[in-house]
Order: sequence, then structure tokens, then C-alpha cells
Amino acid sequence: MVSGSVPRLVVAAPSSGSGKTTVATGLMAAFAARGLAVSPHKVGPDYIDPGYHALATGRTGRNLDAYLCGPELLGPLFAHGARGCDVAVVEGVMGLFDGAAGEGELASTAQVAKVLRAPVVLVVDASSQSRSVAALVHGFTTWDPEVRIGGVILNKVASDRHEALLREALDSVGVPVLGVLRRAAQVETPSRHLGLVPVAERGRDARDAVAAMGAAVAAGCDLEALLRLARSAAPLPGAPWDAGTALGRAEDGGPGSGQPRPAVPGGADADAGPVRVAVAGGAAFTFSYAEHTELLAAAGAEVVVFDPLRDEALPEGTRGLVLGGGFPEVYGAELSANEGLRADVAALAARGGPLAAECAGLLYLCRELDGLPMCGVLDASARMSGRLTLGYRDAVAVSDSVLAAAGTRMRGHEFHRTVVEPGAGASPAWGVRTPARRVEGFVQDSVHASYLHTHWASEPGAARRFVERCRTS
Repeated sequence: MVSGSVPRLVVAAPSSGSGKTTVATGLMAAFAARGLAVSPHKVGPDYIDPGYHALATGRTGRNLDAYLCGPELLGPLFAHGARGCDVAVVEGVMGLFDGAAGEGELASTAQVAKVLRAPVVLVVDASSQSRSVAALVHGFTTWDPEVRIGGVILNKVASDRHEALLREALDSVGVPVLGVLRRAAQVETPSRHLGLVPVAERGRDARDAVAAMGAAVAAGCDLEALLRLARSAAPLPGAPWDAGTALGRAEDGGPGSGQPRPAVPGGADADAGPVRVAVAGGAAFTFSYAEHTELLAAAGAEVVVFDPLRDEALPEGTRGLVLGGGFPEVYGAELSANEGLRADVAALAARGGPLAAECAGLLYLCRELDGLPMCGVLDASARMSGRLTLGYRDAVAVSDSVLAAAGTRMRGHEFHRTVVEPGAGASPAWGVRTPARRVEGFVQDSVHASYLHTHWASEPGAARRFVERCRTS
């Protein structure tokens, strides 16, 4: 099947908390249980929901973020993830028309649905309404004529009588009811300070929760009607995204490259063997985009995933280290107790091995986190705070680093409840231009550490630059 013709649905809602994750994940699991190859996607920068999607489908959960990557990459990235699949399910973010603050429809679920030419299934929390549901659905179906809402799934319905009232009201709107989920069928998924607890921390509990979501959706929804709706999506133009092709454009300074390929002394020989790049994983480091490792591999890296909670040393032969996001504050004691690995990370930095760290990785490289010793690569201390820092960021590289030349513009996302108090000896990584001008992060020798989560598909030259520095360090 051509990836651009993969049947697809976008699962959206009027607001957060309506049940999108339950319905989207359950729909993925229900389709997969029928023997379909299901491609899972998530609108926005969220790292946690794709973990549940991966459990439901057996495939990597992928993000579609128009702010981080640009609208022009949404179709190619979707087609890349959906290769060879029978159907794709895209879980939306927030309310259907909610996007980046002050940017109109940018990064909204509605924008993604339009770019993907995909019908929308609207999940409505019906727990506190009856006839008013018709006004709500009518408003959403008429707000933007380019967004095609193909049906409604009613969530948290109390009884047969309640369902009958809702269906009667929606008859006047002309939008079919494709499913009804009862309050008693709700599946509890535990949350904490940054959202749902990630799959990697829950083990069998997460698998059981996904199975329960799938059973609830299969019992309460018309899967055949949902498949017919998915098959009504128009073909997508253009070729799927490819890491090697993206790196070629980056080398030429073409679209999506940011700027021409940087010159690195003793640059990579095309015939040289791969260099080993260690990427942190496990329960403490669960935040990463699949395209990052694909770009690293295409640039000449042998990517090896390790677990800082369990592995007492970096993988043998490690030349560079990537530390993504996650929850080091939850596992601070265990990370601190792994003294051998902390010393290994510090030694890699001391001998000039490239390190790229985002958010959780930044905290891990500090001297301490909430008083617990960390790697000590950066002269900085980190602590939990009561304030949530959240939002998209427009940034420009302030200093030359292993990821970017000074002046490179990138977009990122910040999401944390910690504070880092810097010492001396490092330059800032980014000049953040929105929502307020400030500098952020650290560039110190071969280390780039920052709170910003970035998506390298928008700047594939970052992966090439990093691997070349690994090869020459």
C-alpha cells in the first residue's frame, strides 16, 4: 500500500480531559486485535502518550508537530511512520482548534487534520449534558469548513436513557454517533506532575490498561464504520520523509536544513565505519523522538540504547552521548547511587566526547539534583520547584556547539518543574525569542545541555554535526 493512501483518522475533542487518549489508544488496540497493522501518531510535543500507542500497536509512536517541524513536514513524517500499515490513528492535542499561543491554528489538531486530509472523530465528554451536546457538536462541525468531522464518540455516558437523549439531540446535527463509552467502562491511568505516568515505569499495569482501553472501545464503538471513515481520507501528495534524504538536503543547505553543512576539521569520511553513540533510555529517560536515532544512524552512528538506572558504565566504545528528557527527579536517588556510570559520563566529557542533553539530561549533568550528587559535568545545581514552565519556544543558537553553529534558528518546547542555578565556565546554548527574550542552556567544550526539547527533523544538520564531532573527538 502506498503510504500516502493509508486510511487514517484524527481523534480530537472539544477540550483536554474529554477522553482522547483513552479512545485513541483503545481504537489502536481494537484495530490491532483485528489483525490490522496500525500506525500510531500524536499531535504536538507529548512524549508520554506515544508510549501507550506503541503498546497498543506494536509500532513506534510518532509525533506530528507543526510548530517544531513546520507544517510542510507533517505529511512526509506521517507517511514515513505509516509505511506498510493498514490504518493510521492520530491522537490530537488539547481542544480541536487549540494550538501554539498567539499563532492562530499553528500546531493545532485542526491544522494537522487539514494537512493530512484526514476525517476527524470528535470525542465528547457527555457526563454533564444531554440536549446541549447538539449545540456543542454543531459549533465544532461548522467552525472551520475545511475540517471534516466525520462522527462523534460519546464518552462517560451514564445510562441507556442518557444515551437515548444524546442520540436524539445529535440527530438534528447530522453527525453520526460512532461509539458510546459508559462511565463504568472508564480506564484509570495514573498521573503526576507532568501528566500520565510513562509506560516504561508501569510495566504490566500499562499493558493491562491498554488492553482494557481496547476492549472498551471494541465493545462500545462501531469499528466497521470507523474503518470506512478512515478509508474516505484523500490521498496525500509527496514522498515520505527519509533520514538519509533529509541529511542530503542539510548538506546542501536546502529546505529544512537551517543552513549549509558546517565544516568540521578532519570531517567524516564517507567510507569510514560507524561511530558508537549511546542514547539514554529506561524509566528515567523516556522522552525522545524516533527520528533522532534514525538521523543519527543515517549520519553514520551505531546507536546503542542503555539504561542509566541499571547499567554501571557506558556501552563499550562510546564516542558520544545523547541524554533526552524524562523524570530524573523521580529517580534521583537511583541515578545518584550509580556512581560508576556517573563517573563514566564525566570522563567522556573530560576527554572531549560530544554530549547532547535535553531537560532531564541537563539535570543529570549538573553537580546535584535536590542535593543528590549527579555527574558534575556542569557547574550547576538543580532542584524541584513549585512552578510549571511550559510552552513552545523560538530560539537561536548563541554559541557554536556539537549540535549547531551560532546563528542557527530552531524551535523547541519547554516542559518542567525544575530550576537550574548555573555556576561558571559555560556559555548559553540558546537565545530564546518567545515568549520573552532570554538566554538558556549551556555550551561547554563538547557539551550542549538545555531545557529545550527540539525535533531534529526540522534541523537534520544537528545529527550530522554531532556524529562528525564524535568521529573526530
